[in-house]
Parts: sequence; C-alpha cells; structure tokens
Amino acid sequence: MTTTRPTKPTSAVGQVRNGGPLGLVALTATTEVRSKLRTPEFAIGAVAIPVLLYAMFGLPNASVLPGGTPVATAFVVSMMAYGVVSLAIFTFGEDVAKDRGQGWLRTLRATPVPVWTYLTGKVASAVVLAALIVVAIGVLAATAGGVRLDPGTWIAIGALMIAGVLLFAPLGFAIAFLVRPRAAAVIANLIFLPLAFASGFFMPLGELPAVLGDIARFLPTFHYGQLAYSVVMPTEDVVFWTGAPPSPAWVHVIWVLGSAVVLGAAALIAARREAVTARG
Repeated sequence: MTTTRPTKPTSAVGQVRNGGPLGLVALTATTEVRSKLRTPEFAIGAVAIPVLLYAMFGLPNASVLPGGTPVATAFVVSMMAYGVVSLAIFTFGEDVAKDRGQGWLRTLRATPVPVWTYLTGKVASAVVLAALIVVAIGVLAATAGGVRLDPGTWIAIGALMIAGVLLFAPLGFAIAFLVRPRAAAVIANLIFLPLAFASGFFMPLGELPAVLGDIARFLPTFHYGQLAYSVVMPTEDVVFWTGAPPSPAWVHVIWVLGSAVVLGAAALIAARREAVTARG
C-alpha cells in the first residue's frame, strides 16, 4: 500500500490560507499594485503627472525665496504632496466606490474574508505607489533640478509623504461610502482640485486671491503642506510661500490628525450602516 505525501499548497489561495489575514492583505496589495501599474490611465494620472508637473514648474524655475530656499526645492514638496493626496483620494474614493457599486464589497461580506483586509490591502498598495511618486520626483529633482538636500532631510520628507497616504486615506474612504458610487469620481475631483490650489501646492498663496488664504487655514491639506515645507525651508520661506503666519507644529498636527479621525469615523459609520442594510 502506498501513501501520497501531502504537498504544500503553492497557489495564491493556499499561500493566503497559510498566511492568515496578513496574507490576504499582502495578496490584495500586490494585486492592486500590479493592476494599477498595468493600467496606462492610472500610471499616467497618478504617478507620471506629478513628475511631469515638477518637470514643468520646478525644473525651469531658478528663483530663490527670501530665506535662501530655491523655488525648485519648494516645488519638490508641492508636487510630492499633490501626488500623495491625489493618490489617497482617488485610490480610496473612486476605486472603493467602484467596487462598492459593482457589489464586490457585498460579496466580500458574505465570505469568511474580513472586509478590513481588503481595505488594508488598498492602503498598503497606495503606500507602495506613493513611494514610487516620491522617489521619482526626488531623483528628478536631485539629478536635473540641482536640488541639494542632506540624506536626513530626504528621508524625513519621504517619510512624511508616505504618512500622508495614511492621513488622507480616510477622506477617500469617506467619499467612497458617503456618496453614490457613480458620483464618486466627480466628487473626488470637486474636492481634490480646490484643496490642491487653496493649499498652495501649485503656487504661493500670496499670489492667489486673499479669500483662498483665509479658507486654506481650515483645510487639512494646508496644514499638511505647512509640516512638509518646514522640513526643507526655514520659517521665513515657509511664511513667504504659504502666505500664513508661523504656527507651532502641534497646531498643524492636530488639524491633520483631527480631520483624519473625523473623516474616518464618518466613513466607518457609513460602511457599517450599509453592511447592516445589506444583511437586513
């Protein structure tokens, strides 16, 4: 009598089963990253556009701010922040809303797979894509733009940008669960573009209408930008670029974290309400 020795599962499903929830997260993240990078529209829109914008606005600009910071350096922060916030809003807002509209989340709730592993996988994939944006802009700025920052500063600004994905993911989730799936893309654009302009990502707030400067102080993206600019600029140049009087770092941290908590809570309540309705 012969026996067959059981073999270890080699399929993705088998690996996920062995890895538990973390395996599910890793599989979701890997699948998302591959899918995004294979989609030309996404690769160009989310990854290439911030790099192209830096090439258009940052590279040709040889001006220097009053405190000695090259404008090209200021645009490094601006375009990185633009790319990261855009990625967070559209990856979570538009993509999750699309899955919601197609019934994928409803199907997922009917399986043993926890929904949080799907959402965490989305976050993990966005972190990887954000790192690509940060590295691409950083390499372009250092090689073609003559931007000179010490390694510690590069690491600090990179870490802050990666953290931005986590901080603005709740805004994307709120869009995904609070609006109709078909309207998510429109709402995301209506929210993101004003946020980017009013936060000074494209030009100093001092060059924009004064009303935008007044509104900016109530936007989490503005306070996120304040934290990011302060990594590469002296206070004098941060004030000049953003058009806002200096504030302690903890003020900006509270604004950003507070917004993330409020928006995350709103998204969680909406998601749970939808789950209860689906079960009922």
